Amino acid sequence: TVPLKAPKPDERPRVFIRNHNLWQRDPQTQREKALTQDGTPEDAYTSPVSMSPDGQTVLCLRTIPALEHTVHLVESAPGDQLQPKLHSFNYLKPGDPIDRPRPLLFRLATKQVVPVNDSAFSNPWSISQFHWSADSAEVFVLHNQRGHQKLQVIAIHATAGQTRVVVDESSDTFIDYSQKTELHWLDDTRELIWASERSGWNHLYLYDAVTGAVINPITSGEWVVRKVLRVDPKQRQIWFTACGIRPDEDPYHLHLCRANLDGSGFLQLTEGDGTHDITWSPDHTHFIDRWSRVDQPPVHELRRTSDGHLVAKLEEADVTALLAAGYRPPDRFTAPGRDGTTPIHGIILRPTNFDSARSYPVIEDIYAGPHGQFVPKSFSLHLRDQAIAELGFVIVRIDGMGTNWRSRAFHEVAWKNIRDAGFPDRIAWMKAAGKTRPWMDLDRVGIFGGSAGGQNAMRALLDYGDFYRVAAADCGCHDNRMDKIWWNEAWMGWPVDDSYAASSNAVDAHKLNGHLLLTVGELDRNVDPASTMQVVHALIAADKDFDLLVIPGKGHGAGETPYASRRRMDFFVRHLMGREPRWTPAPQ
Repeated sequence: TVPLKAPKPDERPRVFIRNHNLWQRDPQTQREKALTQDGTPEDAYTSPVSMSPDGQTVLCLRTIPALEHTVHLVESAPGDQLQPKLHSFNYLKPGDPIDRPRPLLFRLATKQVVPVNDSAFSNPWSISQFHWSADSAEVFVLHNQRGHQKLQVIAIHATAGQTRVVVDESSDTFIDYSQKTELHWLDDTRELIWASERSGWNHLYLYDAVTGAVINPITSGEWVVRKVLRVDPKQRQIWFTACGIRPDEDPYHLHLCRANLDGSGFLQLTEGDGTHDITWSPDHTHFIDRWSRVDQPPVHELRRTSDGHLVAKLEEADVTALLAAGYRPPDRFTAPGRDGTTPIHGIILRPTNFDSARSYPVIEDIYAGPHGQFVPKSFSLHLRDQAIAELGFVIVRIDGMGTNWRSRAFHEVAWKNIRDAGFPDRIAWMKAAGKTRPWMDLDRVGIFGGSAGGQNAMRALLDYGDFYRVAAADCGCHDNRMDKIWWNEAWMGWPVDDSYAASSNAVDAHKLNGHLLLTVGELDRNVDPASTMQVVHALIAADKDFDLLVIPGKGHGAGETPYASRRRMDFFVRHLMGREPRWTPAPQ
């Protein structure tokens, strides 16, 4: 059999979706015709559409849509009319039915659908990242099963529709698919590069795409690969950023590294004690390394890609004028967490008129979302936190257990346990800091945050009201059953179980101990504002005192608007300093 010569991309017919069916456009005549006619809104042909290199076969999805979960918001004071407006949109929440996609193949020459073995795609959350083999014999897809405990690369035979599993990643807790999926194809050698936390740390592995066997780990050790930046299949090398590769540095600092695909030749290409941002030269022979720390202004260096050799120091930021104006960089501080051994990292900001003989209330700026880490690592002015500090507060930011980019064990504290938010680590860290900083008054501790941080801030008063006295919670996802489906099922799992209620601020509202300010934007499309109002309902039912600020016409992050930000400052001054705030209105 003589293989068909692959047509050039601009010679291939364009296949696309229209009216729930597959259509084709001829590249020469531009004529269009329907390839299928059985697609309906209830069972539609859907994107993405991917054509094989030989132009003979198309892979797409056939999807049964889920019922919509409609959320309604009332805009009480629209700018263009007197009467309120109703805004309605689809917003799936944990436990809701989701779309049911299934892959199918379509042979263009015969105009026939090739069924694909459905059993390989049990209860999919998503089927994505279509990739054809160079010979058009197979097409690969990334299958993420709902519940996020199984992530697979599955090969589909182009003519028979049979399937085989190439990569089968599974977990008893969660697979961090949204942050750590790395899938890179080496077509000439029929290999792929895959990221996995199977060793307890996020690392890269080389797979044989034909057999599904792991050829070798590319990276290993008690540190994590953060992101793949470049792969050179000819030189068999890979460049990536990594965290924690220097034991004497902050484990969140990003460094550029390179390794050979056989696992040999590991090389760290950046040097400065800080976090590094890379800009490649057009030919990738050199790169500009911009690095800094919270207490180290940015340094720009030109380095050689082959070995990281410093070619020239380009520039170092001059902060003399900034320091003369009263700026002081944050203190970096590290202390053991709840287990007495795991280092917990954070920063401490002081007012510019700081006096070590005084005593300062402490306010934590919190965001414990498990998808990331919150404490800044590069140089900046931290204007929001510094503005609060200027009132006479010490501000701290801490990354406790349950947040990302440390070991797998560190991260898994969040599994079905959003309420934890690393509070045992945060409190231990502040107590350790206070031992050498008597000006930190740990009898007057407040906390604030937005979104996941809003959930965390209120939780501080529910579970740790003997330590935190005041909390300002903005647009909080106070009950994970009320928030968007993807983020909450990623960490709380599916199906919805009792762990959701156990992490709910609304369920535990009766435990409130301390002063609470709730803020919410009435048009929040990120976190359903009803989540805050259900907390309000529970607090009223429990006869608890609290403050509520609803911002008309504003969405997510309404607590950072000038008025709400000022009210938050007032709240902390009033309840942590025992003073009534005084403000001079801005000139009109």
